[in-house]
Amino acid sequence: MFKQSSRVRHSQSIDRRQLLRGSAALTAAGWIGGLAGGFLLRPEWAHAEGPIKMGIATDITGPIAPGGNANWQVAQYAVEQINLSGGILGRPIELYLEDTASDPKIAVGNVRKLIQEHKVDVVLGGITSAMRQAIKDPIVNRGRTLYIYPQLYEGQECTKYLFCTGPTPAQQCDELIPYLIKKLGKKRFAMPSANYVWPQLLNKYAHKVIEANGGEVVFEEYYPLDQLEYSATVNKIRDGKVDCVFNTVIPPGLQPFCKQLYESGFQKNGGILSCVYFDENLLNYVPAQEMEGLYTCLDYFQALDDSFDRNLQAGYAKKFPDTKFPFTAGSAATGMYRGVKFYEAAVKTTGGKLGREEVAAAMDAGKLENGPGGPAEMVPGKMHCKMNMYVAVCRLEGDKTKYEVISKAAMVDPKEC
Repeated sequence: MFKQSSRVRHSQSIDRRQLLRGSAALTAAGWIGGLAGGFLLRPEWAHAEGPIKMGIATDITGPIAPGGNANWQVAQYAVEQINLSGGILGRPIELYLEDTASDPKIAVGNVRKLIQEHKVDVVLGGITSAMRQAIKDPIVNRGRTLYIYPQLYEGQECTKYLFCTGPTPAQQCDELIPYLIKKLGKKRFAMPSANYVWPQLLNKYAHKVIEANGGEVVFEEYYPLDQLEYSATVNKIRDGKVDCVFNTVIPPGLQPFCKQLYESGFQKNGGILSCVYFDENLLNYVPAQEMEGLYTCLDYFQALDDSFDRNLQAGYAKKFPDTKFPFTAGSAATGMYRGVKFYEAAVKTTGGKLGREEVAAAMDAGKLENGPGGPAEMVPGKMHCKMNMYVAVCRLEGDKTKYEVISKAAMVDPKEC
């Protein structure tokens, strides 16, 4: 069991049973833990002077919990690999977790604990854009702490000391949309969308790329996140002779939308569904037959068959053998892994100095030779990174689906800031 320095509460924070289920594996791997109101993982040799404190702020509970738990597990895996190799310049990393609970109002108070009580040197996390906007002020402005945001997102985040390690609209749309139009011949687009900032700004960029490549946006609409009825939208798709649906509806509205679109015969009649946040994890949300033929563009797919990615998947599966939260791109697992590794490289560059100014300057010139999906490097002065991007299609095999990677673009520029 975990060695607890204080009682682990189950308030708006962590499900105690979830933690205890994984305790034996963590103890065997050389971790000890315990933190009132949140959670701390410390390698057994962390009693050495001067541990590096890394805060993880992510959604362990609430509707976004599948992505948040994947983030937390990837952070554990990446940090454990660093600690097993001797830490950063001989200094271990201690992991501190606070639950953002899929609720920005709850998140702000919990994130303050990372800064004020635990005095972490860096914070990684946040999934939705609303969450990033809510927690960046207590981290960056008031807390004067480095913040790494790992999620694919809508772009236009140019806050100093805030580094983004997931894909941007340019990295996704500039690869996917020309493929849909020029390779598949789909030119009439509908944009059904959840009503918040990510779809709004992503669609604004996608709209330009569609028109620049000879396509047309037939309609663009926004719905409450919990909307369940989409018959009027499906009728518009049919009546407008739409041949490509560029979807940014998210759970819980995603499932009824996909069901109603599929039952209308859209795909059977030659229509294409595309969705830039759909990874292997999201395939579990929707019946397999409804996902057949879906096109997406991400920085990583489990189908990639190179030695680094094979070893990464094997190591992650060994650490979390029964996990419900796989290592995937859309859940920000790739951005979390990159974020941890960029931070490691930056601290090495500073010679072990942890000051925000020194580490940020080193991060600005950061390069990773290997990572999920390939290498990555920061664009100096832009606080975003280049990475490989892959277009993939979802194939139905029996009663299950899997992605087939059909194109690769190397080291795509984020075109931000």
